[in-house]
Amino acid sequence: MSDDASSAASRRTFLKQASMAGAGAALLPHAAQGGAPAFDVGANGGPLVVASDNGEPAAERALEVMAGDGEALDAAIEGVNIVERDPDDITVGYGGIPNADGTVQLEAGVVEGKTHRAGAVAVLEDIPVPSQVARTVMERTDHVRLVGQGAKEFARMHGFETQDLLTERARKLWVKWKETLSEDDDYLPPDSLKDPALGAKVREVQRHHGTIHCSALAPNGNIGSVTTTSGLFYKIPGRVADTSVVGAGLYADNDVGAAGSTGRGEANLKNLSSYLIVERMREGDTPEEACLFACRRIAENTQVPRLRNEQGNPNFGVKFYALRKDGEFGGAQMRGTGQMIVGDADGVRLVDIPGLFDEDEQAP
Repeated sequence: MSDDASSAASRRTFLKQASMAGAGAALLPHAAQGGAPAFDVGANGGPLVVASDNGEPAAERALEVMAGDGEALDAAIEGVNIVERDPDDITVGYGGIPNADGTVQLEAGVVEGKTHRAGAVAVLEDIPVPSQVARTVMERTDHVRLVGQGAKEFARMHGFETQDLLTERARKLWVKWKETLSEDDDYLPPDSLKDPALGAKVREVQRHHGTIHCSALAPNGNIGSVTTTSGLFYKIPGRVADTSVVGAGLYADNDVGAAGSTGRGEANLKNLSSYLIVERMREGDTPEEACLFACRRIAENTQVPRLRNEQGNPNFGVKFYALRKDGEFGGAQMRGTGQMIVGDADGVRLVDIPGLFDEDEQAP
């Protein structure tokens, strides 16, 4: 079996065991299902989950928790914990790609729609479940966000175990990035001569990011939202993204709904996109309309030339996911057709989401 095949097999085994998917969880169809009707929570008392497209196991687990009368925020957090603990996911939690110095630094935020309480951590090292630490910040402090060494010591104070988060796979990817960064330093790829184009190869492994978002609506009307990430690959040490910023990477309000994002965090930070989406839904937008509005706002506010393509549009990606308190859901992204995870009485499935711009408008 090839290394890729072995990795894929181990990932499937891990997810199957971790998510307890056999206990009534719906299976994700191979073909994406778009245009799903709005789910009327009030009609049959069923729960609803929306998540980023890497959130299938999170949605399955969240539905299980709410089916057992669990709260929405508990459900969302238990869901993303599966991905945070998965060593084969290199974008979230344990196994995430490290910063430029080779250190894994994690970030997460949680929001409880009923009480409007929130908690967050950033630049967190050696704790594989930042979403749980974020909830502890919400419940056990008078603060909203802790960062760096203070966040780690707070987690240890409350019994969270520490471990080395840098897996062998992530370490090798970091070493590859280090060795192909420049022809002017002393790091070289194995068995390689000095290559005049060596510095250009960094583009293959540098500008990637990964995040998981999950929002849940329980039958009692309570809403919980969580976003968690290991952040931009090889980021500057200490960088804080939108994930842990309430209103940017996530937001929830029982009176309206919830929203979350993945993609370029700096864009969401400068536009408070998730808060904007919830407020647009408050004014009457559907979730999809509100998400497209946020994409449009980011596009209008992106004036830095290096962040624009030949058409003058953003050359980066952002995605948004939203649910409304009446059970309607939707999402959008900057360009092209994408997908999000939805879980409700019809099962867990991929749903298509629109882009603000056509796919061919993306700069190479």
